[in-house]
Parts: sequence; C-alpha cells; structure tokens
Amino acid sequence: MAGIHWFKYSAPANFYPLAGRMIPWFGTAAAVLTVIGLYVGFFVAPTDYQQGEAYRIIYIHVPAAWMAMFAYLVMAGWCAVSLIWNTRLAAMMAQALAPTGAMFAFVSLWTGAFWGRPTWGAYWVWDARLTSTLILLFLYLGYIALRAAIDDPRRADRASALLALVGAINVPIIYFSVKWWNTLHQGASVSMTSSPKMAQAMLASMLILAFAAWFYTIAVTLSRVRSIILMREAHADWAQQVVKESAK
Repeated sequence: MAGIHWFKYSAPANFYPLAGRMIPWFGTAAAVLTVIGLYVGFFVAPTDYQQGEAYRIIYIHVPAAWMAMFAYLVMAGWCAVSLIWNTRLAAMMAQALAPTGAMFAFVSLWTGAFWGRPTWGAYWVWDARLTSTLILLFLYLGYIALRAAIDDPRRADRASALLALVGAINVPIIYFSVKWWNTLHQGASVSMTSSPKMAQAMLASMLILAFAAWFYTIAVTLSRVRSIILMREAHADWAQQVVKESAK
C-alpha cells in the first residue's frame, strides 16, 4: 500500500503541491548547515601544515565537486526512468536539476583554479581530473542546449536523456582519474575504506557543507521543477487555476 501511496506523486499535478511543502524545509536546512560548515571550516579547523591558510578553499571546492558528479548521476537516473517508463515528471526533474549541476561543476573548476595557483604554481593544467571535470561541465551545458534546441518537449526529453546517459561514463572517469593516471591532483582525503587523512574539524566542516550543498540542490531543483510543471502543463485546468491564484 505504501508503494501505491507514493506512486501517485509521479503525476505532475500531485507532485506540484508536495514540492512546494518540501522547499522551505530543505532551503532552511541548507542555509543553517552552510553557516555552521563555514564557521567550522574557517574559524575552528586548524591551519594545514603544508598549504597554510590557502587550503581552506577545499570547504567550497570539494563539496562542489562531489555535488557536480552526484547531481549528474541523479540527473542520468531520472533520464533513464523517463526513457524506460515514459514518465513526464522524471524528465522534468532531470531538466530542473541540470542548471544546478552545471553551477556546481563551474564552482568546482573555479575554486580549483584558485587552489591550484598556490599549490601547483598555475591556475590550470591539463590534468586528467581537471580535464574530465571540464568535460562534465560541457555535458551539462550540452544537455541544457539540446533541450532548448528542440521545440517538442517529448522529443527534447528523449534526445537529452540519451545524451545524459552516454555522458554518465565520465563520472567514474573523474573519480578514478587520480588512480588510473599520474596526475597533479591529490588523491582522495575521504574514503569509505580507510581512515580520514585530515583533522576531525576539517572533515566535519567538509561533510556539513556537502550536506548543505545537497539540501540546496534539492530545494532549488524542487522550485525549478514547479515552474517547469506549470509551463508544460499549462493546458491543464489545475495548472491554469494555480497561475490565476498566484497572480492575485
């Protein structure tokens, strides 16, 4: 029975109000965790003995990099659902998630450049991880551009979903690049199979900000998908009623 109860939210008309109720919770959680994480990272965590204060950019860089990769996998997952079961809401969720994923990919590259200058002596090198992350940004932008280039929403759903699924192979390449190739980028400081290679305060700040990035992504994606639902369901009576009520 629980499965049937949740299945009803696959309909855009039912999911729209649910998304509206969830946005404040995730948005508030993201704001609170961001403040806590930044405070711990910049005022509690110790100075790194090798990189000095410059290392603190990891508290922005690493969560952004994690979220850029994870958001792409989630987007590709929604695309797979939309192709297999031909569900409109899944395609809308993927469409709503793409701009935020692209933003995190850009932030990851931008902060990585500022971290690389004092660490490597250059803002950019054609390192395996940096290059594959740049490709990730291009995949996000390509997905967004392809959707915008096709007028028919259902055709746009299918074409962009195929692109997203093909591009998903780049995510494990990013993750394993430091193991597969000899790169300047340092290895993972956090691993599921070994103890952390950093102080507890450093790890705590990074993980808190990672959750903040995830909650922010959920809140923004839900807000964006509500707009997409109204736009694509504009012919429906319920959508027209929502627009009229919001215009009052």
